Amino acid sequence: MQHQEISSTGQLANEYIAKGDITGWFEELYERSEGNASAIPWAGEKPNPYLVEWLESHRVSGNGKKALVIGCGLGDDAEALAGRGYKVTAFDISPTAIAWAKKRFASSDVEYRVEDLFKLPQNLKGAFDFVFESYTIQALPRSVRSEVIEAVASVVAPGGSLLLVCRGWRDGQTEDNLPWALKKEELAHFGDLGFSQETFEEFWDREDPDRYRYRILYRKA
Repeated sequence: MQHQEISSTGQLANEYIAKGDITGWFEELYERSEGNASAIPWAGEKPNPYLVEWLESHRVSGNGKKALVIGCGLGDDAEALAGRGYKVTAFDISPTAIAWAKKRFASSDVEYRVEDLFKLPQNLKGAFDFVFESYTIQALPRSVRSEVIEAVASVVAPGGSLLLVCRGWRDGQTEDNLPWALKKEELAHFGDLGFSQETFEEFWDREDPDRYRYRILYRKA
């Protein structure tokens, strides 16, 4: 069922991209779901398991530091970080997704806001000690990959960390649709932007053996 959902989501994305609108499909997808999270391929109504695993294995404590979740969707990853003691801001380009997250976590201390990754306000630039990004870069066309990476990098404070979870590219694979797996040579652009790679993990997804993942921790100089 999920593969069918991803396929139909890819068709929707391609329709918007063909019109020159690379992000408009996110809002339509959330609107079409009519409150049914199972209609959103990445919305499991639980935190990303590779974030949870990382937080637990590293015994992370936010201690009031500022964290940001990019493309937060329904809010589960943001709430996981808040539960670790971070002061969390989370944004998504979809107003429907943000309203949904606020409704789900009505008493949350997380600041949920509607923002466009390509048009971020100045008060978000370089403002966060820890940034989590999962599946947003891969949901945008490869033609804007450098621009997306630069936008993600822009919100990390000097000395701050970026944890990235994404679909990883395998040698010999082919692609013609969403999601567009990240290549190691593309990720090298973070190095151009002053980031050092602290850890790089690659593995097959435990729940779906057709998916290859990267989990990368970067540190900004």
